[in-house]
Amino acid sequence: MIQFTNVTKRYASGQEALSNVSFDIATGDMAFLTGHSGAGKSTLLKLIACIERPTSGQVVVNGRNLAHIKRAQVPALRRQIGMIFQDHKLIAERTVFDNVALPLIIAGLHNAVETARRVRAALDKVGLLGKEKQLPVMLSSGEQQRVGIARAVVNKPALLLADEPTGNLDPDLAAEVMGLFEQFNQVGVTVLIVSHNLGLISRFQHRILNLEKGCLLSHAPLIHEAPPCA
Repeated sequence: MIQFTNVTKRYASGQEALSNVSFDIATGDMAFLTGHSGAGKSTLLKLIACIERPTSGQVVVNGRNLAHIKRAQVPALRRQIGMIFQDHKLIAERTVFDNVALPLIIAGLHNAVETARRVRAALDKVGLLGKEKQLPVMLSSGEQQRVGIARAVVNKPALLLADEPTGNLDPDLAAEVMGLFEQFNQVGVTVLIVSHNLGLISRFQHRILNLEKGCLLSHAPLIHEAPPCA
């Protein structure tokens, strides 16, 4: 599903966010990405979603070499990816239903009955079926995060990317949200989660990718690594 081969990302300022990073995540796998602030975690996710392009090396997502993808093809690629953020990024003046329906509208689904069916199915999966008419401000932080997850999965993506999805949650809610990701993974969705909470992610039996100053270190034998940074 995801393959990085000798990927380096250097910004115009000269900052090198990633250095010679190589790894792969198989379809249907679940993995965690960790590292200190500024290690390159968010940059790596942006490369997968084609928000950024690598300076050198190759990024392949779901069989597509992103070096060859045209700008007009990027929206179709992103429709295969569900993105979840630490701060939810919900539209405050829209109901829970409308927030979750947004990816379907963007994808061009205009059938109201099918939209309602898929939105309610996604909300049911995260335990919020009775909250569809409420505004985000009426929900707890944990509930808002689950709305963000429902929005990410409503379009049935092949890949879920989560950037610090439990950073604002208490330990019990954080474990609950991680459990939701495991449930999606168990039905075949590939999941990559950025988290600095080593105590939490160590409770789950999944691979851990560790970034340090833009270089990839490994906690798992299945990852092929680039040579360590000098």
